[in-house]
Amino acid sequence: MARWYRDWGYVIVARNWRCRAGEIDLVARSAQGVVVICEVKTRSSTAYGSPFDAVTVAKRRRLRRLAAAWLASGAAGSGYAQVRFDVAAVRVGPGGTLVVEVLEEAF
Repeated sequence: MARWYRDWGYVIVARNWRCRAGEIDLVARSAQGVVVICEVKTRSSTAYGSPFDAVTVAKRRRLRRLAAAWLASGAAGSGYAQVRFDVAAVRVGPGGTLVVEVLEEAF
């Protein structure tokens, strides 16, 4: 997933950042100073819904709290313009290939 962001010009700031409240899968930063908090969901099939469906209201609330904790930790440094929440859906396609979809500004 980090490669997708790097390919689009982002710098990966953190992976699997943890604190007592939980974990942020990926934090990236754009050249324009946008900090992206990305929740990654992987599914082998859509039998139980799409990976996007797995990001519930409760999960969004938790991610907002985690983002606030990450920002308060000083890890973002200074000069960030805004914070954006993305959801990345990774599915196993035919022949075992990975299909990646990123929903920018998911919430």
